[in-house]
Amino acid sequence: MKYFPFIKSLIFTGMISTAGYLPIIACAQSTAYPNQVVHLISPFPPGGAADLVVRIVGQQLTENLKTTFVVDNKPGAGGAIGAQYIQLAQPDGYNLLLTSSSTMSINPHIQSRISYNPFTNFTPIALIGYSPNVLVVSPNQPFNNIQELMTAFKNSPGKYSFASNGAGTLSHLTGELFKQALDIELLHVPYKGAAPAVVDVASGQVTALFAAYASVGGMVKSGKLKALGVTSQKRLENSSSIPTLSESGLKNFESIQWWGLFGPANMDPKIVKQLNLEIAKVLRSEMVKKRFAEESIMPLIGSPEDLTRYMRSDYEKWGKLISNLQFKN
Repeated sequence: MKYFPFIKSLIFTGMISTAGYLPIIACAQSTAYPNQVVHLISPFPPGGAADLVVRIVGQQLTENLKTTFVVDNKPGAGGAIGAQYIQLAQPDGYNLLLTSSSTMSINPHIQSRISYNPFTNFTPIALIGYSPNVLVVSPNQPFNNIQELMTAFKNSPGKYSFASNGAGTLSHLTGELFKQALDIELLHVPYKGAAPAVVDVASGQVTALFAAYASVGGMVKSGKLKALGVTSQKRLENSSSIPTLSESGLKNFESIQWWGLFGPANMDPKIVKQLNLEIAKVLRSEMVKKRFAEESIMPLIGSPEDLTRYMRSDYEKWGKLISNLQFKN
């Protein structure tokens, strides 16, 4: 049995017995993290890409740490409700937030009454991964590549349109970034979610849509949609025939959804370090790499400082774009 040096000395001199020390050992062992259920808060409804990511990660953490990581969905206000829940939680590591760029990089610029600061009200723990949008059109549209689409848009200002999952969503902001890069007029048609937007683009009622691959991949493979480009700097591993917008004439164009793990402010650095190392193990596991690849999610492995830098860059990028748009609420 191993004892702390000062206790070992007391036992040796007979001042305390080993029997009296056993409860101390048990107490020390019981405080190891984690020793109870950990709640992973997903600030979005079940079924979406963010929910998929948190459930894959939670399952693997449960297996690796032999402690239950429960996913709790707390949707609403673009992720703000779940974020505010974690903001007020105890910083003991048993309530964590796995959220996306929508919550941390975009919402603070759009929601004027938001109650959290993404840089001061949370403890950054680990980057998780990212996924690009895919630019899709109806197979009946005459464009067969990005260059043809861009030429048509420039030659006929105001004629074409793009759908989005709603004002202020990443699909909307990606469309605005695209307009800005081309310096064109393009009608924005917002929908209440991805599903109705996809339907109207597939039917040709709206010209184009920037959508998460998970939302449109099946229709692209079945020929119900044409994918003209992806918004990351690298091509998708599972659809490598789709070029990036950057290589198709829009140099350095990038718009990605990323996910990161956060806790309440002022978490114990030792717990943060432990969780960061465990997340790295999760992201390197074959099961997680396979599941992520199926959904066109690319793992990101980095320190809490890397997460902060990544978030700051994304926050400033969307802040500049949003400042020119009129949909603050």
